[in-house]
Amino acid sequence: MEGTPSGGFKGLVQHWKSDLIAAVSVALIALPLSLGIALAAGAPAMAGIFSAVVGGVVTTFYRGGHISVNGPAKGVIGVILLGIVLMDDDTGQAFNYVLAAAVISGALQTLLGIFKLGRIADIFHGSVIQGLLAAIGIIIFAKQIHVALGTYSDGANIVDNLVDAVVMLPHANPFVVLISSAGLLMILFNSKITNRFFHFLPVPMWVIVLSLPFVYAFNFFEPHQISFLGNAYAVGPDLLLDIPDTITDSIMHPNFGKINTLEFWGIVFSMLIITSIEHLAIAKAVDKIDPYKRKTDLNKDLTGIGISTMISGLIGGLPIISVIIRSTVNVQNGAKTKWSNMYQGLLLLLFIVVLSPIMRQVPLCAFAILLVHTGFKLASPAVFKQVYNQGIEQLVFFIATMIMTLYSNLLIGLLGGSMLVLVTHILLARIPVPQFFKLVYSSRTRLIPLSQSSYILKVRGIANFLGIIKVDKLVGQIPADADVNIDLSETRLVDMSYMDYLVEFLNKQRESGGKVFISGLDAHISSSTYNKALKFMVTSEGLKLTHREKRLRNLATEKGYSYVREVNWNTSYLKQFHFFEIRPIERKNNCLKGDYRDIDASWEIADVIFNEGKAFMAETFNTTLMVLKVNRSLPIFTMEREKAYEKLFDRMIAFTGYTDIEFKMFSKFSKKFLVMGQDEQELQSFFTKEVVQFFEDHQISHVESNGEALLIFNHLKLARTDETLEFIEYGEELADLLDA
Repeated sequence: MEGTPSGGFKGLVQHWKSDLIAAVSVALIALPLSLGIALAAGAPAMAGIFSAVVGGVVTTFYRGGHISVNGPAKGVIGVILLGIVLMDDDTGQAFNYVLAAAVISGALQTLLGIFKLGRIADIFHGSVIQGLLAAIGIIIFAKQIHVALGTYSDGANIVDNLVDAVVMLPHANPFVVLISSAGLLMILFNSKITNRFFHFLPVPMWVIVLSLPFVYAFNFFEPHQISFLGNAYAVGPDLLLDIPDTITDSIMHPNFGKINTLEFWGIVFSMLIITSIEHLAIAKAVDKIDPYKRKTDLNKDLTGIGISTMISGLIGGLPIISVIIRSTVNVQNGAKTKWSNMYQGLLLLLFIVVLSPIMRQVPLCAFAILLVHTGFKLASPAVFKQVYNQGIEQLVFFIATMIMTLYSNLLIGLLGGSMLVLVTHILLARIPVPQFFKLVYSSRTRLIPLSQSSYILKVRGIANFLGIIKVDKLVGQIPADADVNIDLSETRLVDMSYMDYLVEFLNKQRESGGKVFISGLDAHISSSTYNKALKFMVTSEGLKLTHREKRLRNLATEKGYSYVREVNWNTSYLKQFHFFEIRPIERKNNCLKGDYRDIDASWEIADVIFNEGKAFMAETFNTTLMVLKVNRSLPIFTMEREKAYEKLFDRMIAFTGYTDIEFKMFSKFSKKFLVMGQDEQELQSFFTKEVVQFFEDHQISHVESNGEALLIFNHLKLARTDETLEFIEYGEELADLLDA
């Protein structure tokens, strides 16, 4: 990889071409989405454009990030909608009052950054935030589905809006539905289209482009009715995007007339919390996909976002954050520096000026279907399943936060969900409330230096989301390449947010050359096998083995194997295998070890948790694997059944530098298995007739050699006891064959 791009004006000069090219793609996405977010929030359409332009141009000159793109925050759609309703006094100034709230929210956000509170997002529990986002998704869906169907709802709340969508479905405007359906099909199946022409424009722009022929075909430019199946449906200019002829006509100014009301300050703090959390979370996510592994200065970034939000609010724009979709597109298209953000802001301004006559011909339902899809993704069944897999208590936090938000507002949902988490933690810790908070804030957690390159982080008391800022200060004292043992043996409870923080630190430290081990969780249990699940300490009688663990222990006793149930965080030896070079390993447990009597070979079978993918595409696997050590040198290779793990989307990347080996003498074997390695001649000699026959006769999906040992696994799931026995027998047969 080339060196890290220069920053400042030097980077502007050196990388203007690559940044500008990336900005074109980003601006094409930003144009329809910015307009759509504004419309969804009940604001003038140009409010979204103003915030995207200010986010691009202003934020670039004061920011802590390197490659993120800034624009309107979809997370505050619900806040703005609520603000317009609560502060409507029949003067036509409701949105102006919301703009005033945005200005003050931006000022407070600036202060948060100045006072170095950039990690404020960490004090809110992850499942609560997910529940909040799911509620936002439902709000967006409930409001925009009516626009996409050509129906109307005057429901008093979001639930009523959803019910009305079903009730009004028979009365949907078929001409509006046709346009929405075409847009939805493009959103869902665009990735399946192989023609390069269709990928010249991003999906949101295609949705806009596809809508225009329908507008002309049905003549939306004049109000009239069209008959369909015996019913008449109204179409006309009121179904099209309405933007002023000139940009200056769109400028609106804040009205601080409601500053002395509770409603006003409720909107201010809701904006502040939601935008800060959303922005900081996305900023950290963008760091993960930055090819140059640069880190965002969260405090400086928060200040820059606050300043931009103030300016945006002063001219009629929405609050501003980093936007993950645009940032991802920015990275994928080769942006190098922060200046790509400025370019996309300027290009967006140019596009709206040049394309405004065309944009006035775009039906509102085209924007609505984009937001309907966005809303659905935030609250899809897959999200519920993901949260459930993290633990049943996380699902409770998630659903409770979502319901409270839907039936009240975002601030109540956030605070109510957080209170539920705290109450649950207190009950699980089984200690009085005063002692609980004492163990959170006065836990004697400390950093113990053993040498300049070796530390112990001794965590004590209650390790939950309230204590992350404190431990972050200690972690900040650890050199980047130091070895760290994180000892959790004196904790009564470790919640998911805290574990997420520790694992994030673990991965970061290992990337910089240090070694990190997490220990002391043997006496803790959780409701889920998820590697970062909430864990709490139990008494010795509470440490019951699962039925599977009992069977493994009995198997070890019967056969004379060793069995260790406890978690082992030291999995560095697995990194010697090519499969795990790009797949972060979290831990292993349920380790069985043994050897074969008449063969000079030993084995280990363990449950291993590892991650596949990056950032938002990451997925966690918990699987059982075997490491077989034989007393002979082996060629380095990877062998797996064809199409065995198509789900592992970067599988082929993992084998970069390997050659796909074809065995002409064993054509049946070559069709069944994909064999890759560095030395083809050596592999041709290794895969004898007997070895080939052995692999053909057995169903194992993945076998890999690092030259000293073999890594073997079959399914990406935990093995049953009978499957474990098959593992052992398979290893014995293979070791015997190789020994011969």
